[in-house]
Amino acid sequence: MNTERVITAPSGYLAFVLVLILTGVAAFCFWGQQHVIGTIICVINYFLILPGLTIVNPNDSKVLTLFGKYTGTVKQDGFFWVNPFTVKKKVSLKAYNLNGQQLKVNDSAGNPIEIAAVIVWQIKDTAKAVFAVENYLQYVNIQSEAAVRHLANTFPYDHINEDDTASITLRGGAEQVSAMLETELNERLERAGIEVLEARISHLAYAPEIAHAMLQRQQAAAIISARKLIVEGAVGMVEMALQKMEEKNIIELDEERKAAMVSNLLVVLCGDKSVNPIVNTGTLYH
Repeated sequence: MNTERVITAPSGYLAFVLVLILTGVAAFCFWGQQHVIGTIICVINYFLILPGLTIVNPNDSKVLTLFGKYTGTVKQDGFFWVNPFTVKKKVSLKAYNLNGQQLKVNDSAGNPIEIAAVIVWQIKDTAKAVFAVENYLQYVNIQSEAAVRHLANTFPYDHINEDDTASITLRGGAEQVSAMLETELNERLERAGIEVLEARISHLAYAPEIAHAMLQRQQAAAIISARKLIVEGAVGMVEMALQKMEEKNIIELDEERKAAMVSNLLVVLCGDKSVNPIVNTGTLYH
């Protein structure tokens, strides 16, 4: 496989001046009826010197091949002269931005999801980009889609079990997932001499056919989590209330009355609706 070889081409300004001089000499020869000499000069000028002139713009390069053999890459911007028989292929060194299309795939739990990624890449090795693959733009598109599909199949969309917070998910581990995607893309695209500068998940959602059910599951999980917190707080408050009444000798309650008090307090503290108080005008036991 060809690897990049950066060359420094001679300046094209000297060759351009030579073209002007030879053009003037050829005109003088034709004026002096020396047509053979003038014709030879024109052939040298327009077939051996002018075709070798080339311009390289900033963040561009020219890959040179001579009779099917790779001779080098000119990366320095400017005006140059190279072998007139070489084929000069322009390759941009600018950063490309690939906004991947939304893909419908299954995550590691088998749930259908929609996922898309934004990838920033640029050509690092021009020789590999031109000679190692047929079309490096198409190669990037296909390999990027394959990498995103593989990533989606590796991790679940979200935690199925609320207590399982150690494992990586597509939704919760955005930074880790992006780093893994970038690493995998660099491995896949190294053959084409392409370097991935950044890779991010730009779209992530459940597929429409299960989105409503998954939303209900998330809402149920949130309600259960809130209820657990409310119960823990209510039990603590009841325990503190009983402890304070015993410490200050406000009232002595038997076990049955304590149980009734605990039950009433838990109903008040844990209920999801406002409680209407009832004033007991009788005795404690009636």
